Amino acid sequence: MDIKGMAAIVTGGASGLGGATATLLAGAGAKVTIFDVNVAVGSAHAEAIGGHFVKVDVTDEASVAAGLADAEHAHGKARILVNCAGIAPPAKVIGRDGEAAPLADFTKVVTINLIGTFNVLSKFAARIHDADAIGEERGVIINTASVAAFEGQIGQAAYAASKGGVASMALPVARELARYGIRVMTIAPGIFWTPMLAGLPQEAQESLGQQVPFPSRLGKPEEYARLVESIIANPMLNGETIRLDGAIRMAPR
Repeated sequence: MDIKGMAAIVTGGASGLGGATATLLAGAGAKVTIFDVNVAVGSAHAEAIGGHFVKVDVTDEASVAAGLADAEHAHGKARILVNCAGIAPPAKVIGRDGEAAPLADFTKVVTINLIGTFNVLSKFAARIHDADAIGEERGVIINTASVAAFEGQIGQAAYAASKGGVASMALPVARELARYGIRVMTIAPGIFWTPMLAGLPQEAQESLGQQVPFPSRLGKPEEYARLVESIIANPMLNGETIRLDGAIRMAPR
């Protein structure tokens, strides 16, 4: 699918991987709508790239439905969806006090990362499944998992479970949506620079980067965005999860 002229939606598009993706898509000629809960940052980024911003809570059905309608009113029917919204708070199964981790904490991570991803992609697909085809396609959905889906570290039970779910649903959803000409792909990034890592001391960031075999550094959000661009352009990429990790395999801690 040619990006130029297409309407696109990026969840979590205010900053980080989503922010870089929104920038690249807009630069390639797409009409980009950013979904995010951070109004100040999201609005500023949308203005900077000539896009549109909508405050959307990906876990809320009404919020997502309203956001999709708003995006369509602004730019027409979106054919590209990139799901980047997510959180990654660490939490052990048993805390220092010997008590089990609060179930609400686990539920929150899974709800945002996994259920939120499905909430947006399902409603997005429903809006375009009967739209006019563009060539042989009607749309492309790209979700974001993590290498933690395969090698979750201590303290990542909730995060790994949520991202494992995102990776696992790529194939069944792609198989279902194939009849409509909608592709579904997943990217599993390794250790990337994000606003969450920005708060760490420079030494800590460099130490994390050195764990990557090659290149021995943190991944750049722009590199994630370039893979998004490649997936959109290649119609044979469908139903798969691509690791983007510099060959890292995560240690237990």
